[in-house]
Amino acid sequence: MEPLAPAAAGSRATRAAVVGLLAALVLLGLVWELWLAPTGSRALALKVLPLVLPLAGVLSLRVRSYQVLSLLVWIYVAEGAMRAASDQGLSAQLAALEVALCIALFLACVMHIRHRPREQARA
Repeated sequence: MEPLAPAAAGSRATRAAVVGLLAALVLLGLVWELWLAPTGSRALALKVLPLVLPLAGVLSLRVRSYQVLSLLVWIYVAEGAMRAASDQGLSAQLAALEVALCIALFLACVMHIRHRPREQARA
């Protein structure tokens, strides 16, 4: 087994980071709205559904899915910032965590997109 090229290793690391952060964001949204700080309407748990849509493309390494996800995540940053400022207690802390996860997810997407063209040019 030959060692991975630095770009390939970086791409795999960023892919793993994107998948892990995306899963954490979806899990946070579900747990937040269903158990930890429910708002009364369990239908708000459906807000994580758009995050699941690009997952298939992310897993199959489609650059377009990473680009869509890097834009989609800003909706969740806005929601988290608004709720962090307006809510109190646990809900405000969960909102701040959502913002942190979103920013980390955006950075991981950008890093993955930057690594991909170099790998395709080498192949």
